[in-house]
Amino acid sequence: MSRHETTPPVSTTIHLRPVEEPSLETDSAAATQAVARILGDRCAGGEVIGLVGMLGSGKTCFVKGLAEGLGVASEKVSSPTFALIHEYEGRLPLCHVDLYRLNALDALHGLGLEEYTESGGITVIEWADKAPAVLPSHHLLIRFEPLEGDRRRLAFSPHGSRYELLVAELLARWAGHRMDPR
Repeated sequence: MSRHETTPPVSTTIHLRPVEEPSLETDSAAATQAVARILGDRCAGGEVIGLVGMLGSGKTCFVKGLAEGLGVASEKVSSPTFALIHEYEGRLPLCHVDLYRLNALDALHGLGLEEYTESGGITVIEWADKAPAVLPSHHLLIRFEPLEGDRRRLAFSPHGSRYELLVAELLARWAGHRMDPR
């Protein structure tokens, strides 16, 4: 290299692997409810859980199991698609929100969702992807992916250390449940 030539720039490429979300698979509606029942049992109050997935992916089924974990009979739980919000009393209050029919964020303003998400109860929001702004900074997002038949993949995206711990406990208990389903 002559003294007038410059050294070529060094190219550094950093390859970041995407962080894989913790997930599990269920093989039936009953198994999806069992996962949610474990989660409901672990809830202490104040949790906000967003559910995302296509129609028929198991979101309302999941809420039924969560309600059971909170001491609410699952047959009382129905999708609040037309009412937008259903409330249930159990060990902790459960607020079940369904944003499926919501077309505009403006429609949220009169619902008072902040009152629910800031309460000591559990707030579950189906179709949370339609209004991500309603989720507080600390929350749990669960994505439902239908697989073959009745199988589902549930991917957990915890936002905040409280939810990271909740997901870790859920996965550990689910693994134990799968080994000994009594």
